[in-house]
Amino acid sequence: MYKKLPYLMIAFAAAMWGLIGFFVKGLSDAGFSAMEIVTVRVVTAAGILVLVGLAAYRDHLKIRIKDLPLFIGTGILSIVFFNWCYFTAIELMNIPIAVALLYTSPAFVAVLSFIFLKESIDRKKLIAIALTIIGCTLAAGITGQEGASFSAAALLIGLGAGFGYALYSIFGKVALRKYHPFTVTLYTFIVAAAALIPTTGIAGKASILFNGSTWLYVIGLGIFPTVLAYFAYSWGLERTESSTAAVVATLEPVIATLLGVIVYGDRPGILQLIGSLLIVISVVAVNISLPARKLKSTSLSD
Repeated sequence: MYKKLPYLMIAFAAAMWGLIGFFVKGLSDAGFSAMEIVTVRVVTAAGILVLVGLAAYRDHLKIRIKDLPLFIGTGILSIVFFNWCYFTAIELMNIPIAVALLYTSPAFVAVLSFIFLKESIDRKKLIAIALTIIGCTLAAGITGQEGASFSAAALLIGLGAGFGYALYSIFGKVALRKYHPFTVTLYTFIVAAAALIPTTGIAGKASILFNGSTWLYVIGLGIFPTVLAYFAYSWGLERTESSTAAVVATLEPVIATLLGVIVYGDRPGILQLIGSLLIVISVVAVNISLPARKLKSTSLSD
């Protein structure tokens, strides 16, 4: 069971990420733009993580200055960059296409892991990646007639979201060789917050944060799909291959679809259901190790 725990932690992280729409919808209704919500998310997470660190992880609060580029990688090149690409893609195209392009990340992770982390790409992993990409495309509700209406620049920005999303697994994997998962999560959000606060003008909306139930969405967004999710993912990533972790994490759109059905009454089509099933199959595939066939020895004498 312990051997499967890293995958369960990654699946838990994906489930938490899948709930993000609930909190984003609440903050959007309160008048926040997409990038302002991202800023609220990372700033709240950074604040919570600092408090948790002072209370329970005092031995994991320090990093070496020479390792700061690793957290620029996880915080700015990944968190900030992929969110910018993702929300820009939504504006240039639409949500289904943007989601599908975001979840090309397992393919990027597999290639980058092969080049930089020397991880192998076996047949099972290739099949799982292919099923993931096809499944995410179907789950997003894409039809074959929509792609022609989008510019090459829009599609490249959408792919940039998948690439940026993948970078967390690469930079995070290297950082986890030197630091505790909590340390990696903490400095990822400190660096991301430091980059976003001066560029988004979020300070001008500070008064709105505590109006009505808005603060509940802020705290919930900071805790569940952010602090808990990234800590769980980092913990699991430390103990498994980046490419495998990326495939397991694609449970997120399945959870997001279930949230839409249960909470908002969405009704997915047959292609979306098939896509979700393919994602689940791909996640199961990378987690099942078939026992090797026992070689027959001295069978003639038995």
